[in-house]
Amino acid sequence: MRPVGVLCAIPQEFAFLADNLTGAEVTECAGMVFHAGRLDGHQVVLARAGMGKVNAAIAATLLLERFECRLLLFSGIAGGLDPALSVGDVVIADHVVQHDAGYYSPDEAFVVYQAGHLPFFSPYEGLGHAADGELIGRVRTALADLTLAPLSATGGERAPRLHYGRILTGDQFINAEAPRERLFRELGGAAVEMEGAAMAQVASAFATPWLVVRTLSDLAGRESHFDFRLFIDEVALSSALVVRRLLPVL
Repeated sequence: MRPVGVLCAIPQEFAFLADNLTGAEVTECAGMVFHAGRLDGHQVVLARAGMGKVNAAIAATLLLERFECRLLLFSGIAGGLDPALSVGDVVIADHVVQHDAGYYSPDEAFVVYQAGHLPFFSPYEGLGHAADGELIGRVRTALADLTLAPLSATGGERAPRLHYGRILTGDQFINAEAPRERLFRELGGAAVEMEGAAMAQVASAFATPWLVVRTLSDLAGRESHFDFRLFIDEVALSSALVVRRLLPVL
């Protein structure tokens, strides 16, 4: 069976998976490192892609073309947009949108539009990419009884929760209240990150299923840069544990 391609952006996300890989063969290409081996007995190729949409697209293309992966999965952290969510919660994308792709209208409002399209040049009715429904169904079943451990950095008072929803992608770190509120209000994003929708665009072009698993390291507000540093290790581990639990159903 062909492998599952797993992308990570930063070292902490990558390490918790790579440290448990057996029989690893390491390849470097385009400034990225790929580890091919077995994770809990399942064939995977781990890609340390780096941050941002372009890096995600490069890594995704290489995983599909060079390593012939049958599914792409992004594992890592994100900022929360939905005020009902908390640091440590896990969001699995059933839909992804590139929130920084679009155009400015005559009244100077930014209108999000499908990446690669414009209404006056290449009209497109949809927005973003939807995850495969059957795949999400298997994921829901596999995680139905998942219990996440409380974060020690929060004093262990609240157990993180699992959510399914829209994840937004853009080449910015959201560190202010106004854009956080706008992205949630206008696009209904549960979380925001910098890679997932770009990976999904590549996977869709290759008719390959994809999955985005994100644990919230911050709440995308003015304190995001502090929360990110405080919670990064614990939440990156949570994403890795969810990925390992899902491998049997992918």
